Amino acid sequence: MTVRFGAVTIDWFGLATVRLEGHTGAVIYVDPGPEEYGVLDGYDARDGDLILVSHAHHYDPESIRRVAHEDAIVVVHESIDAGEIDRVDEAPEALPFVVERVRADESFVLGPLDLFTTPAYNDPAGRHTDERGRPYHPEGTGCGFGVTVDGICVFWPGDTDVLAFHEELDVDVFVPPIGGTFTMDRREAAALSEEIEPDLILPVHYDTFAEIQADADAFVVDVANRGVPVVLDGD
Repeated sequence: MTVRFGAVTIDWFGLATVRLEGHTGAVIYVDPGPEEYGVLDGYDARDGDLILVSHAHHYDPESIRRVAHEDAIVVVHESIDAGEIDRVDEAPEALPFVVERVRADESFVLGPLDLFTTPAYNDPAGRHTDERGRPYHPEGTGCGFGVTVDGICVFWPGDTDVLAFHEELDVDVFVPPIGGTFTMDRREAAALSEEIEPDLILPVHYDTFAEIQADADAFVVDVANRGVPVVLDGD
């Protein structure tokens, strides 16, 4: 299923893998892979102009190759270190693409696209911690991405809790995680959606594996009752 909003089309493949395309032809992929979850099984488009990778858990060289064309730009968070990821052995800079590293709080322009990054992490005093009380995503290990395509700003907050600055964002399409455990859950995402008041919400990062099972239909009802337009992809 393809979601259309204004001049932009959006496809969700599973987990946090999202494809955006503007009417002018620019194609952006957010967090392709990782391959172990099968979100891109059988997919080999190699049409991406810009590939965005928010943190190490979503960094996967083979998935990037499936979506990026030969002149693509790959933007990765500065913390990603292939030497610390058991399932990969190829650093971002070893990929056959232009690779740029970004911090978690900056704005920049790439051709016709405006981008910004935001911090993405779990509060160590919050609920999204492991059995030893450590956050699954410590501060400084990832980011969210906002990208404006043909005048439409789409925002993926990354694997994160709801953070204080989120409600101040001005975005057209909000793509929140709703699976809980490692990120905000559906109730937290719904409450944040009411604060942000985007023109459309497309939930992601749920149901790919057991720990992030979520009732997407309940999320839709919750958000709709708050007066915010919402749609499910992948139905």
